[in-house]
Amino acid sequence: MAKKSLFFILIGLGLIFNPLTAMACGYGNSGGSDFVPQKQSPYNNAPAVSAIGQDKAKDIVQEHVSKLNPNLSIGTVNDAGGFFEVEIVNDAKEVLQVVGVDKLSGRIFLIS
Repeated sequence: MAKKSLFFILIGLGLIFNPLTAMACGYGNSGGSDFVPQKQSPYNNAPAVSAIGQDKAKDIVQEHVSKLNPNLSIGTVNDAGGFFEVEIVNDAKEVLQVVGVDKLSGRIFLIS
């Protein structure tokens, strides 16, 4: 009787903790596909709306650059999808650095 109940307990545990049906990566997905950080839109996959415009991005970079080196200025500002590309130029209009400004947060990040 004890052997029979032990057998059913082991079968039940085997069904519950079966490594073949582990749902760590989602059923039918390859490993790691569900663990990549992705930006989620708060409005059910609606396109993200820009919180800042090109003029505001230029002002953000200009304020940052003027604190570091007042001899530098801002060149062209290009729309690059989720961010703006802003060129930092010297007095001879040579491009020294290209930075990005995130459209939603306004954060500056280095591009090249």
